[in-house]
Amino acid sequence: MNQEDEARRLDETDPLPTLRGEFLIPPAPGGPCAEAAYFAGNSLGLQPKSVAGRLREELDDWARLAVEAHTRGGRPWVDYHELLRGPAARLVGALPHEVVAMNSLTVNLHLMMASFYRPAGTRTRIVIEDAAFPSDSYAVASQAVHHGLDPAGTVVRLRPRDGEHTLHTEDVLAFLDREGGTVALVLLGGVNYLTGQLMDMAAITKAGRAAGAVVGWDLAHAAGNVPLRLHDWDVDFAAWCTYKYLNGGPGAVAGCFVHERHVRDASVPKLAGWWGTDPAVRFRMDPDIAPPASADAWQLSNPPIMALAPVLASLEIFDRVGMDALRAKSERLTGYLADRLAETGAEVVTPADPAARGSQLSVRVADAGGLVRRLAEARGVIADAREPDVVRLAPVPLYCTFHDCHRAAAALADLL
Repeated sequence: MNQEDEARRLDETDPLPTLRGEFLIPPAPGGPCAEAAYFAGNSLGLQPKSVAGRLREELDDWARLAVEAHTRGGRPWVDYHELLRGPAARLVGALPHEVVAMNSLTVNLHLMMASFYRPAGTRTRIVIEDAAFPSDSYAVASQAVHHGLDPAGTVVRLRPRDGEHTLHTEDVLAFLDREGGTVALVLLGGVNYLTGQLMDMAAITKAGRAAGAVVGWDLAHAAGNVPLRLHDWDVDFAAWCTYKYLNGGPGAVAGCFVHERHVRDASVPKLAGWWGTDPAVRFRMDPDIAPPASADAWQLSNPPIMALAPVLASLEIFDRVGMDALRAKSERLTGYLADRLAETGAEVVTPADPAARGSQLSVRVADAGGLVRRLAEARGVIADAREPDVVRLAPVPLYCTFHDCHRAAAALADLL
């Protein structure tokens, strides 16, 4: 059996049949297949076919009811975000009152740091990974400046060992044990955007909190990618976007988690807005806020319905399939792709241990941007580049197949 036939056999016999038919797959700009092999879901997830109908329903309510749709629509707008609470909580391992859909990722990180980054005395430092997404670097540096601190001495960037690409959990734990008394906030990516490394969130959270620091997580590349247990891990806060693995559409409304010990603590300072007051008294229009004992207390504005509708449609798919089943398939797809990439001699900088990576393999090449263009134009394989020298391949288990992985590996073997 040749490699292509073997890939098709794996697709036919996999315990979780592909849900590819529930998504709109882009046409292949080049190559022998009509549909692209889409490996950029860690940048922008594909559109569920159900989204157009959901948006049409809201547009119809707007046309038919106008302002009355806030209370009389098929899904009343005034509390539309409540529809996402249960599915989002199940997705990230939280209690329903610990999560809220709102804003964008970096806005939510700033709102969380406004509450939980409280530098005092010698405990002022913020710990991130050296390969953090640039927006996180900008955010924590600006928070340091906001508190009158010098980012150069305040932001600690954890680096891999010499000659390696990813962090060791034991090194992170050792740093927190050694210098945790100076750390006010640990804010790491649950899955690193560049390397695809999955951090040991439970162990790092435990160590950070034991050291007296607040521990938050950027889950941009973890939500919808790996199972999460935020409440059980005792995470202080977390934030994630929904347009990558969660397929919520470009610039989709993000999600936020605040542990219940904080949502029930009225003394926690927070920036406030209209939708952060208790809905029971919101429309009395009082000047004094009455925040609810939930993550909703961090909301600022009324929910953007047209942006939430696609996220709700996608979350319903995750609820139906389950993250454990998706994670198992992700490991099968990524393992198959890793084996095929090893045959090409490509340098993969993602951890080899399936338990230490998400649904992503990052390949180091000399001309990442050029290779990505050639993959699309000549082979219909859509990946993405992170300059200067990394091509990222994300075999998202909802819609990627073993045959897609075969196409990607064969194309890389020819083009490298």
